[in-house]
Amino acid sequence: MHDRSYIVGIAGGSGSGKTTFLKALFEAFEPHQLALVSQDNYYFPKEEQAVDENGWENFDLPTSIDSKRFHNDLVKLSSGQDIEKLEYTFNNASQTPNRIVIPSAPVIITEGLFVFHYPEIGKMIDYRVYLEAEEETRLNRRIARDGTERGYPENEVRYQWANHVIPAERLYLEPYHAESHLIVDNTESFDSGLGQLKKHIQSILPNE
Repeated sequence: MHDRSYIVGIAGGSGSGKTTFLKALFEAFEPHQLALVSQDNYYFPKEEQAVDENGWENFDLPTSIDSKRFHNDLVKLSSGQDIEKLEYTFNNASQTPNRIVIPSAPVIITEGLFVFHYPEIGKMIDYRVYLEAEEETRLNRRIARDGTERGYPENEVRYQWANHVIPAERLYLEPYHAESHLIVDNTESFDSGLGQLKKHIQSILPNE
């Protein structure tokens, strides 16, 4: 067994179903067994984001994330320390960010588009899971999610998809597909892949 927590990295493009997959995964374990560190909670503020040639902020670049703080928190958590931070509300002015306390756990799940791309984070990951789904399915999921949860109109979602999301996935996500230990196709259902990951984690957890 490791002298630190075992780290599972879960990456996948927008709309691949990471959030739903994670919810199902965590429901299969006790709260003290798993901890979650999400890349989404490490975005720099909107005013610090890069702007494309048409004046749109681009949140789909590795530089949009405070990867140093992300890495530092992962190191702390994996060494047995709890971490505390404010959640990121995706610039939704109607939402008040919650303060998140994440207790350390034997297995840490870290997820996001770039978790394999950042070298300092990628080398900490013991087991890599890659979620994928057909592009049209993913786009439709993103349109529905961003309209409901983040207040983005469909034309903005489609612009970001074509100009930010897909180029970022080609450059910073897809190259790591072949290096993944488990590839989960979630176009229709992730049940098979979820079952494999649960078995793997159960084999890592200490006997209680």
